[in-house]
Amino acid sequence: MDPRRLALIRSGTDDRPHRVGSGYLITPRLVLTARHVLEDRATGLPWPAFRVRIGHHGYGETTAASAELLWQHPDGRDVALLRIDRDVDLSGTVRWGRPVGTAPLSYRGLGYPLSAKGDTRDPENLRGELPPLSGAADRFVLDQGPSPVPRADEKNAWGGASGAAIFCGDRLVGVVTQEVHSYGARRLIALPARTFAQDDDFVSHLVEHAGTPPELGTVGAPLPSAPPAAERTPAERELAGMLDTLFPDRASRIGHARDLARELEYETDGYEPTTADLVALLKAHPRALASLGAAPARSATGPVRTAWTQLFARARVLAPGSLLSTDEYGSLLDLLCRVHEEQPRLLPRAAPEALPYAVLPESLTRPHLGEDDLRAAIHGLEELSDSESVPEGTPPVPALLRLVEYVAASAAHPLGDELRAWSSTVADRLGVHAGALGERRDDANRWAKRRSSPVTRVVMEVERDTATAEERYRCRILLAREDCSYRVLKESETVSKTPGEAARALGEAVATARQEPGQGDHVPWVTVVVDRSGLDLAVDEWRPEGPDDILAAWPIGTEYHVSLSCPDLVADRTVRELDQKRRWKLGRSSTLTTSRTHGHGGQLRMLLGTEHRDTARVVLHGPADQRKSSLMICLALGVPVVLWDRDADGYEDADRLGGLAPDGGLDALPERVREFRSHSAAHPEERRARPSLVWEPDGRHPTPEPLHLRDPWRGTHAS
Repeated sequence: MDPRRLALIRSGTDDRPHRVGSGYLITPRLVLTARHVLEDRATGLPWPAFRVRIGHHGYGETTAASAELLWQHPDGRDVALLRIDRDVDLSGTVRWGRPVGTAPLSYRGLGYPLSAKGDTRDPENLRGELPPLSGAADRFVLDQGPSPVPRADEKNAWGGASGAAIFCGDRLVGVVTQEVHSYGARRLIALPARTFAQDDDFVSHLVEHAGTPPELGTVGAPLPSAPPAAERTPAERELAGMLDTLFPDRASRIGHARDLARELEYETDGYEPTTADLVALLKAHPRALASLGAAPARSATGPVRTAWTQLFARARVLAPGSLLSTDEYGSLLDLLCRVHEEQPRLLPRAAPEALPYAVLPESLTRPHLGEDDLRAAIHGLEELSDSESVPEGTPPVPALLRLVEYVAASAAHPLGDELRAWSSTVADRLGVHAGALGERRDDANRWAKRRSSPVTRVVMEVERDTATAEERYRCRILLAREDCSYRVLKESETVSKTPGEAARALGEAVATARQEPGQGDHVPWVTVVVDRSGLDLAVDEWRPEGPDDILAAWPIGTEYHVSLSCPDLVADRTVRELDQKRRWKLGRSSTLTTSRTHGHGGQLRMLLGTEHRDTARVVLHGPADQRKSSLMICLALGVPVVLWDRDADGYEDADRLGGLAPDGGLDALPERVREFRSHSAAHPEERRARPSLVWEPDGRHPTPEPLHLRDPWRGTHAS
């Protein structure tokens, strides 16, 4: 990397700049940068004017120049070339590189991040590790050493570093394109040079301006070696002692170390490591230890097998690395990609069922996963353990293996068998007790059988957030099944929501339910669980937030069968549930409609205890305060279906519900209510009823749980 080739890029109009980014001079007149540095965020089009400053203040004078956009990647990759209006002649040439192997590489770069902004934009060193096993085929992950604190104003702390050239050794290997917010400004993403340096137009421009095409040379990490004995840490010495026990023979140790180094794609000619050197190799690569012990641990018996088990467990504490070996990781990623192709929603559906108390990786909280999300999910789950008990003296079952068992139980044959075989192989290598893994497998099989039960309702528990003055609600959404089981839809971070945000989350949940096996095309039924005060909420009128260029937001009550439920109305819930069951069984065809002659509480209670003791449906009329007390009586006495007009002023408004045929067929009532609400939304000028419907399900209701504002930190367990 030559600091004299550093470029500060300002893009905008002739009057003033609007964006700042970084770049690198790769020929006397060509500057390499990220495409988005040159674009207007609002339109996605390039700005009309570019100003570039070449050089570093520590290496003499800098050169200011105007520039024009010369090249963008034809496939839309985030990379571009600027041509400046004058030559900047510097000695040397740019060498291009392609990282190889799986060992992390050191990288360097220079850029102009927002975090380094004072009175002027100052250059800042980029340096850290490039782990080839992270990221994907079209991007590098850069784990930055010195890193800024994430900004409170939601701007990127690294904003302005986009376009910076990244070097491994003396070769340019990529261009910085973005910051990863979930890593707290400690991780950047770079576009690999191999993804654009062979483009025909890019090559022709370099030949025109430099005389030679870019040639990608390979860049590999050097084999790590141990520091002097006096500088070794207690953890390094403890690991060396455990390895000496496992490899007392020098030739055996060197043979296994060479095999490992070759597997990690190091050059091994002349490599004869000491035990301390082997420790250095294990610490340099996150999958080295698992890869070293993959074969010998499975074939070991007796005290040697115990020693391997202890090493795998202890090394995760002394020198934190990844759970899986390189082969285990590659095999699992391939299997999960195949699962994703066949059942794209299986993994995020199985994760909260397999690990209900773990704080899942964010990628598993989304309904749609890409290959990058699968990689992130594996990496995140490697850090978690299963919290359930295991036989004494054996390691815990990794959370990743438990999830794999759940996926295997629902995957098609023979993919499920391959996943179970993979899980058994890894458990055997780690020393996990066969009985412990068998218990998790049995749990997974029971869940898979239960999962075949169709979703009957989407249940949204709503609770007013009293900590804020604005209208916000804590929400928990779950899918309730025909067999009374349910699945909670978790979010990466739970915060109270506005009605529009809650409606949007509900829509996403309904979309998830619709893609469950065997769901069909029926109108979804949404049950909104509330407390007493929540019975007044017009939840059916909530409209999802979010732009839509074609369809305006529409009340959720027009899209779904939206009904209310208040399961914890009285302390003696068991008696109320028994009353509901009796009324559902015996009174589906019976309706009690209140009127002036029997509208007050004493009369209503008498009727519901005598001639309407089995009635399942009550239609409430009358003034608002009387309706509210009557509603409490109906629900306390186990009436499962109650309909009223929440906008009615008194009995004279009873006819407004007539269009609903409130005493018509009970099973069709939710659809009649939905159609009525849809007509009301389409004709807002008409003064129509605003129907509220309580419909307590015929069967056991999912038990509500406390609603909290935020989930625990990742890697912990919620009790």
